[in-house]
Order: sequence, then structure tokens, then C-alpha cells
Amino acid sequence: MGSVVSPAEIPTAAVRDLPHDGLPLLDVREDDEWRAGHAPGALHIPMGELPARVSELEDLPDDQPVYVICRTGGRSARAAAWLNASGWDAVNVAGGMASWQREGRPMIGELPGIEPEVL
Repeated sequence: MGSVVSPAEIPTAAVRDLPHDGLPLLDVREDDEWRAGHAPGALHIPMGELPARVSELEDLPDDQPVYVICRTGGRSARAAAWLNASGWDAVNVAGGMASWQREGRPMIGELPGIEPEVL
């Protein structure tokens, strides 16, 4: 997935500035990262699958941007750039899930008996 928007042009938001409820959040991390821990209610589409699965974003609310998150913000910045170039209103979440966890935001995991964590 090539970037057609420079990094300086990608809308970015810090986790601390995000609303706590109703956030249309797209997690572009890999399956193992997702299973280890993710934000409740997030939509999971690994970055490499995004072009083929972008239609799944149509289920998200259209009255606000799609917030894109990964582990630390690199992949999500590229995904947000691609989404914006493709006509979506996307915002990169600076610091990613690592910041999400540091800010004490809720996380759920899919590994039984293991506390959610950011890989």
C-alpha cells in the first residue's frame, strides 16, 4: 500500500484527546497483535488486507472520521494516508495501542486467562 499523502498532511489525534465512547476505530495490526489486546468495539482489518476489505468501513458511522490505530502509529499513519487518498475521512492515532494502554483506556484480549496486552 503506497502513500500518496505526505506524513505532515495526515490528520493525527492523541489518545488523550479521543472521545471515550462511540469512536469509529480501525485497528490495522496483525491477527496475533489483535488477539493479545485491542480496544473494545474496534474494527480489525490488518493493513495488508485493507484495500480488499475497505468496504467493511461502510458499516462505521459516517458522521465522524475513522480513527486508525496500530501498535505505535507507523502502520496506522500509512493506512490513514491511503484511506484519505481514497476518499475516506481518516485520522491517525498517534502512539497507537501503546499510548492507548498507557492512558488506561479499556482493552480486551482473546487469549483465555491472559491479561490483554499490546504486542
